[in-house]
Parts: sequence; C-alpha cells; structure tokens
Amino acid sequence: MLRFKIKELIAKKEFEEGRRVTIGEVAEAAGIHRMTLSKMINQRGCNTGTENLDRLCHFFGCQIADLVEYIPTTKDKEEW
Repeated sequence: MLRFKIKELIAKKEFEEGRRVTIGEVAEAAGIHRMTLSKMINQRGCNTGTENLDRLCHFFGCQIADLVEYIPTTKDKEEW
C-alpha cells in the first residue's frame, strides 16, 4: 500500500513559514481538486495519477520519496 505523507509536508511548511496552511490552499496552488487531495490524505489505498504527485512535489519542493511511502500489507506479504 502507498501512503501519502501530505499531512507531514503541510506541517513542515506551516512550521517553516510560521503560518497555517490549509488543504484548500494546497489544492488551489498545486492545481488539484480539493476532493482529490482530501482523498489522498484521508483514504487508505487512494489511487491517484502521477500528474497529481508531480504537482504536489513541485508545490512542496520535495522528492517523490518525501511524498509517498510504501507500506507492505499482510496481503502483499502473502503474494511474495
């Protein structure tokens, strides 16, 4: 399963800039629909396109590994 670390990146940006950063602000600045971003943050196993990942990496100024983490699940382990 892939886990998006958007909450952590928002918290880091808030700390660095000394202000509150909203999901709406991130969505608008990155050019991603707010509902899509909300699903990425809150829904386990959310599926999204690489364009959204690219836009978020650009917005946060980060690498893909800073944005996405692979977490093996029991099902994944059984398939190996």
